[in-house]
Amino acid sequence: MSEIGPLTGYTIGITAARRREELGMALERRGAKIVYAPAIRIVPLADDTDMLAATRRCLAAPPDIVVVTTGIGFRGWMEAADAWGLATPLFERLDAATVVTRGPKARGAVRAAGLTEAWSPESESSSEVLDYLLQMDLTGRRIAVQLHGEPVPDLVQSLCAAGAEIVEVPVYRWVPPEDIGPLHRLIAAVATRQVDAVAFTSAPAAASFLHAVGDQADVLEALRSNVLACCVGPVTAIPLQRADVPTIAPDRPRLGALVREISSQVPARCGRTLPVAGHTIDLRGHVVVVDGQVVPLGTTAMALLRVLAHHPGRVVSRAALLAQLPHDGQDEHAVEVAIGRIRVALGDARIIQTVVKRGYRLAYEPERAGSCTPGAVAPLASVGRPGP
Repeated sequence: MSEIGPLTGYTIGITAARRREELGMALERRGAKIVYAPAIRIVPLADDTDMLAATRRCLAAPPDIVVVTTGIGFRGWMEAADAWGLATPLFERLDAATVVTRGPKARGAVRAAGLTEAWSPESESSSEVLDYLLQMDLTGRRIAVQLHGEPVPDLVQSLCAAGAEIVEVPVYRWVPPEDIGPLHRLIAAVATRQVDAVAFTSAPAAASFLHAVGDQADVLEALRSNVLACCVGPVTAIPLQRADVPTIAPDRPRLGALVREISSQVPARCGRTLPVAGHTIDLRGHVVVVDGQVVPLGTTAMALLRVLAHHPGRVVSRAALLAQLPHDGQDEHAVEVAIGRIRVALGDARIIQTVVKRGYRLAYEPERAGSCTPGAVAPLASVGRPGP
């Protein structure tokens, strides 16, 4: 029997444009099924006249302060300057300025270039950068702000209001993916709860995802209830939180930390472990684990089993179970056939009991609940798929 990872049976959507394979492989090693659906793509601006013009402005009138917002953006700026033959004079201007970096990744890129930052928050928060700068007298100060894929009007406007002269340096921009099909398929899977979580690694990706969702109430409802929105950090979570979508994020905004957070939170919030008829059954996304052995079930079978698990030990009527079947016009005999197939797949008919003339119930054994994984018997509200 192959080893069962913490994410075995769960399906995770990935919206990232960069490092998506790295994130996906890390989650797959923990057992997850991955759905790739980039919500954005990065367009470098090395040949863009606006970026070249901003660089020449920094050379002609050196900035007093340089705000570096992203590692990839700063590296792209330096690489473009090198292509233009301007790397040395640009380095000299930046070296003479006060460099403020927005978090560890931007700080690492600055140091890799041979520069030293004056200050950096650990949170990668533009608000903290702004608070830090506003403690200074900015009257007449010249500040170069390396943009991170989209304008940052709150930061720029606040600095201008404090008397600073701003040079915005556009290094790259986010645009929708060339093929929007995978994103639309992921959104449809969210609506039908066929994914358990969606991972976001940038605020632009989260914003683009929500833009594609539009006013689809079923998708937003799924994100607010059954489908977990997993963000690499608090900045990434902002567009989702503005849409009243709850999010989780690791303490440190790193891919590795995000993988660990997903591996911990998805089973806790989307799974369900119950002691039933002398067995331990663990409902996980598109599979059920019986006594440590993975049992793949079809979509309909999982839907029926989840309804029963939503009411452990209680009788669920045939009519309520019939509502979970995909085709209209079927009668309660179809429920009997489906339940029979589930019993065969689970390997013990006693797991699902027939209550004559009433329906079916899981042979729930609450006295054995303590023998399951601690905390695994979830409250009803946390079941990963909707009930009847």
